[in-house]
Amino acid sequence: MADTTHFDAAAFTALGTPRERVTLPAATFDGTVNLPVLHQAVKAYLANQRQGTHATKTRRWVTGGNQKPWKQKGTGRARQGSTRAPNFVGGGTVHGPQPRGYEQAVPKGIKALARKSALNARAREGAVIVIDRFAFESPKTAQVAQLLARLGVSGQKTLILTDGTKPAVYLSGRNIPEVQVRAYSDVSTYDIVWSQVVLVEATAIGQTLAPVTEAPAAAVKAPKAAPKAKATKATKAKAAPAAKKAPAAKKAPAAKKAPAAKKAAAAKPAAKKKGGK
Repeated sequence: MADTTHFDAAAFTALGTPRERVTLPAATFDGTVNLPVLHQAVKAYLANQRQGTHATKTRRWVTGGNQKPWKQKGTGRARQGSTRAPNFVGGGTVHGPQPRGYEQAVPKGIKALARKSALNARAREGAVIVIDRFAFESPKTAQVAQLLARLGVSGQKTLILTDGTKPAVYLSGRNIPEVQVRAYSDVSTYDIVWSQVVLVEATAIGQTLAPVTEAPAAAVKAPKAAPKAKATKATKAKAAPAAKKAPAAKKAPAAKKAPAAKKAAAAKPAAKKKGGK
């Protein structure tokens, strides 16, 4: 039986000002999460993205091989009729991929149930956020970036669902990594499953929020990933194993003492000879 639990979600303005929480419509957000249907819809979506233009050449299409490589009998080798047979280097491919279609048809009822299940899965996680209205006069990436920063979801896979097609919102969000903008009525199950956070416009789910007068807020800096530390000479020297340094330290003194010992040994016989004379 389907879970009839009702969900509510946090609501914000398009500038990121908090509002009262909004109850999500029970017709869609009733707690139903059908995993087999989700799997079927996502698998079909990914399969339908394939072009199927892969192709390999069989021995029919490989150039050459018209002449028999050696005579039929008397050589001791197996009989061969062409050097373009699959057992030769440069020969044709056997049972290789050929152009074909990967399209999978999914019934409308299965699509609707899968989409509903994906939305409910995000609602169970508390990952659905309602925005009162996306009213962008012109495309501006900074508006969407500031909204994500104020909501604390910068850097996460974010799906923005608008009420109908809004080119200004789409153009504002397309340059931000890990952000997708879709119309609520056209969003696919895969897009919802791909996302970590879903920002949905209030009117798209049948909620009408009164406009709020708010002053422009100060800009918020989105957190950036820490850059990787570059290895310096000092760090490389510390990382070098001690076993490699030890032999070098032992060899250096021995190399310095050897010439001095030879000189001393050569000086003693010379002194004796002088004294004897």
